[in-house]
Amino acid sequence: MTAYAEVIGDPIAHSKSPLIHGFWLKALGIDAEYRAMRVAPDALVGYFESRRADSAWRGCNITIPHKQAALDHVADRGDVRGSIGAINTVVRAEDGVLVGTNTDAGGFYAPIAGLDLEGRHAVVIGAGGGARAILFALSRVGIGRVTILNRNVLKAAALLSSFGIKGDAVPLGNPLPPADLLVNASALGMVGQPPLDLDLSPLPVEAVVYDIVYTPLETPLLAQARDRELDTVDGLDMLIAQAALAFELFFGAEPPRDRDDELRALLTR
Repeated sequence: MTAYAEVIGDPIAHSKSPLIHGFWLKALGIDAEYRAMRVAPDALVGYFESRRADSAWRGCNITIPHKQAALDHVADRGDVRGSIGAINTVVRAEDGVLVGTNTDAGGFYAPIAGLDLEGRHAVVIGAGGGARAILFALSRVGIGRVTILNRNVLKAAALLSSFGIKGDAVPLGNPLPPADLLVNASALGMVGQPPLDLDLSPLPVEAVVYDIVYTPLETPLLAQARDRELDTVDGLDMLIAQAALAFELFFGAEPPRDRDDELRALLTR
């Protein structure tokens, strides 16, 4: 029986994860598959029940809207609930137990690991599962202050408090502060979603603009940042970095990251 892993979400057709993992599996000659599976919220319990009984299933990546709800259906051996509060990966452990973890935090941080963020000011758009992983990563590198822009200000303020981060929560649409790092951790700007309308003029020339959206890869936010000659990080950087961590958990092998240029070319055709 061929081993396999998959990515689940609703919607899921936009996911590039099967291309990424498929590329690595082929490159390494591993006899396994990686699939996309649409799972509606009311089908999440049944999904994990069926996969728990399938010995060929190595695990799954999790995307919108299941990153928090999935915690209720798997083991939390690393206390992800108490730290990040959301999972994006489930792996079958050696004892057969399905264990949740989160590779988003490491995947988010990898492309900006060279930045000195200690004591700096960051702006995060959104307060969902992706924002949780980003705030966790920022808290670990000593960020000085975070401003969260979100429709639900109380939810955003609670997030800051839960991570012990100094900052403020303001309604989406408020002017940006002169921050060192701007991260869009929401679905705004994604194909099929409302646009993210921001004025980047308050950002200093040394600011970095990071958009986790990857469909389209060149979002209006990144295009505006490049027009201002600001440094940018696109959604594929985070997607590939977090996928690499998950791939090793699923298949027990390090992906060939020396072929990232080839992989990006495949993903942007």
